[in-house]
Amino acid sequence: MTAPRRPLPAWAEIAMLPLVNIALAFIVVGVIVAIIGVDPFHALRLLVVGALGSSESIGYTLYYATNFTFTGLAVAVAFHAGLFNIGGEGQAYIGGLGCGLAVLALDRWLPAWLLAPLAIAASALFGAAWAAVPAWAQAWRGSHIVITTIMFNFVASALMVYLMVNVLIAPGSMTPQSRTFAPSGRIPAMHDALQAIGISVAPSALNLTIVLAVLCCAAVWVFLWHTPWGYALRTMGHNPEAAVYAGTNLRRMTMLAMCLSGGLAGFVGVNELMGVHHRIVLDFPAGYGFAGIAVALMGRNHPLGIMLAALLFGALQQGGAELAFEIPSITREMVVVIQGLIILFSGALAHLPRPWLQVLFARRA
Repeated sequence: MTAPRRPLPAWAEIAMLPLVNIALAFIVVGVIVAIIGVDPFHALRLLVVGALGSSESIGYTLYYATNFTFTGLAVAVAFHAGLFNIGGEGQAYIGGLGCGLAVLALDRWLPAWLLAPLAIAASALFGAAWAAVPAWAQAWRGSHIVITTIMFNFVASALMVYLMVNVLIAPGSMTPQSRTFAPSGRIPAMHDALQAIGISVAPSALNLTIVLAVLCCAAVWVFLWHTPWGYALRTMGHNPEAAVYAGTNLRRMTMLAMCLSGGLAGFVGVNELMGVHHRIVLDFPAGYGFAGIAVALMGRNHPLGIMLAALLFGALQQGGAELAFEIPSITREMVVVIQGLIILFSGALAHLPRPWLQVLFARRA
């Protein structure tokens, strides 16, 4: 009879296990790339250079990582409460709608320093309101949060199509998009902000919304681990019966967790609409809400881990685009396969290398 395996050290659980999962995913990707006739090491070099090889590439990597951070945090907050929020895509969509409506209504009257906080608050409010409906359905009617949130993604998409085609479309435009925001309704680009202090970098989509993403990571960490509400929320996720025994109102905590989750997802609209497009457009979430699930899983639902996972997915997004451009036989679909394998090894197969690592640490001990 074999002796029971010892648990992994905390640092190995948080850092080494995800890195091993990523390495296994890249090994499988390398085999697939070799099968289609491409040198895996050459493809890897192009991927890394495309993501980190220039200031422009780094800017786009960080721009994508900003969106992944928002949606990863959104999934993590709900998950800590024992809720699986699949509706980040729709909440980002409606959050962007709130952000855009605030800018369209006020950009001709308010200065940027006053309009930006109002638009950011509107994006959080609309995203939270969209998440509050499934939360209420689960808390008071027993509806399953997974079903309601994923269905609300389709409702949000249909609602946005209707509004953009029939209500918010710019006068005389044949494209379903709103009028361009006035300069006061735009988030400054990072290369412009750095240029103001004497640092010259290549233009990219990166903007100051990344500061908001970092602040959100810090705020989520403080809320979950250093406030009574955060403690009650995590208790509900680990053991609802114990939370009830301690006096926690599960209905209110469900509403709180989902509203915070929806508000965080809504910030994607700030990055996309105020930071890049400077108007309301269709399909701006572009799958960030669903990718946020993988980001949260890889980051172990901790803000620091989510930031690192978001950087990885941002690098894959940017580097994958460059890879598909340089090697025609590697299409955009192949890049999606790479992301899918990382999600597979970080999610469904997250514990596959655990016995090997436990044996390794046992031998060292």
